Amino acid sequence: MKTPNKNILRWQIAIQEYRLNMTLAHKSGNIHENSDGLSRWDLENKPKGPENHIKGICATDIGTELFKQVKKSSNIEKNCHILFQILIENCKDSSISTKLDEIWKKSYDEEIFHLLNRIFYHRTKQKKLMNLKDRVLISTILHECHDSVVSGHLSEDKTLERVKTCSWWPNW
Repeated sequence: MKTPNKNILRWQIAIQEYRLNMTLAHKSGNIHENSDGLSRWDLENKPKGPENHIKGICATDIGTELFKQVKKSSNIEKNCHILFQILIENCKDSSISTKLDEIWKKSYDEEIFHLLNRIFYHRTKQKKLMNLKDRVLISTILHECHDSVVSGHLSEDKTLERVKTCSWWPNW
């Protein structure tokens, strides 16, 4: 390729470390279902329809380390510990939920929290957002949504919109 555009260059840089372990294949015409695969905007999930299946990849270096950090911070945070008692142990004692901070109690009463693989998600009408408590995790998400090679270095408003599609934290 003589002069690739900036999106393709960004993808080339992001996948360099994986080049020995993968093969890129050309799909022509009707075979290629996702014609906008290099776009940096993800597909919105419609509330009336099913969730979209993943039709692209995002090469990033955070991997499973982010999820390990989220689990670790959940073990330390008081409100998460209380929610673990309620959700995991299926605790019927209503006095436990009164120990939650006001923002957490409101979300719990509205059944917004969802627990999957010991990670809390904050559910909205359209999607589930990872629940973050630690400033380091919030900084990591902000970095991945704005400064990383594949993020596109968007404006402040667009970066905040992207962050809102994947994460949530109290007092956001």
